[in-house]
Amino acid sequence: MISFLTYFLLFLVCIPLIFSNGYAINNKEFLIYSTFMGICGAIGNSFLVKSLKKGDLSVIGPINSYKSIIGLVLGIIFLKEYPNLLGVAGMALIFFGSYFVLDTTEEKFTFKLLKNKEIQYRFLSLLFCSIEAIIIKKVILISSVWDAFVSWCFFGAIFSAVLLILGKVDIQTEVNTLKTRNSTNIAKLVVCMGIMQYTTNYVFAHMNVGYALSLFQLSSVLSIIFGYKIFKETNIIPRLTGSIIMVAGAVIIILFN
Repeated sequence: MISFLTYFLLFLVCIPLIFSNGYAINNKEFLIYSTFMGICGAIGNSFLVKSLKKGDLSVIGPINSYKSIIGLVLGIIFLKEYPNLLGVAGMALIFFGSYFVLDTTEEKFTFKLLKNKEIQYRFLSLLFCSIEAIIIKKVILISSVWDAFVSWCFFGAIFSAVLLILGKVDIQTEVNTLKTRNSTNIAKLVVCMGIMQYTTNYVFAHMNVGYALSLFQLSSVLSIIFGYKIFKETNIIPRLTGSIIMVAGAVIIILFN
């Protein structure tokens, strides 16, 4: 429900801006890509919410590092974006850093991790969100950063609503639950999501998708700190060490892109 609400409220904000900035909806290719973008985004965010419900933020956040690897492979296949050696080295550091984070779990850095529901949900989220990132880049290339953002909000809201229906979610119960929440926090979430996605689109327009996704690992340090401060999560030192290594990889990508 929270995914749908975020998409929907963002689209409502976009409506008055459409009249001043315009919106390219007369392109068949644009609409086709936007549809698939909405489907992948809605599914990816749905799995992300499920993973956050079950797992530690200080683990779930840094796992996002694998998104850059998936994005790199998909970027080569669909966008013909080939990384240079330093770009590969940076992403290798990000992957290496994730070892320290995941090795703090009960299953350690092994395939047993995949038995955890929260890890399964996170990797499914990574897969769909990585595919979404490639499609967003396609939409940007045939339109603009602004058009891609509006499409992301609109089609994300549509397909998030579809998921609610298919999942037989009790809408009234969800609405009643949201009424008990602080509306200020919901507003902050919408603002953060809006800023994040628009700036992400801007980065996609000027950088390879694989590199751009690698840069997002800078947020992993915050995920670990917030997990410790807010949710009292443990094993922070090795997780922070791994996160710093990931950041080093991201810095290499930034400096030598």
